[in-house]
Amino acid sequence: MPREFEIAVIDDDPSFRVALVESLASLGYGAGGYSSAEDYLSSAGEKVFDCIVADIHMHGMSGFDLVQRLGAQGVATPVVLITARSEAYLAIRASTVGAVCLLRKPFRTSDLVNCIEAAVRRSTE
Repeated sequence: MPREFEIAVIDDDPSFRVALVESLASLGYGAGGYSSAEDYLSSAGEKVFDCIVADIHMHGMSGFDLVQRLGAQGVATPVVLITARSEAYLAIRASTVGAVCLLRKPFRTSDLVNCIEAAVRRSTE
């Protein structure tokens, strides 16, 4: 059964980004990929997303910066942050800036789906 959510995937690793977009699409989500936070922001308004999945460490604007920029612009789209790093402070910072989840690569698709579903549900309450 399609979940009918549109998910933006922002990651500067092309193979990871494409794999994640394809994985989400196979689960019934609409998914679009962006190579950077700046790429996503420059296309804002072209498509409405229910949730954003963004890498923390990217060239240019970080995932943290993206969450803060969206908040400052009054954009309420929930953001799930992902990272390959293991530093403990990242979870605290993700929560502080307003991300709904932080997942560490490699993560299970089911964990990502749980974060997305919870984030979208919270944003519509």
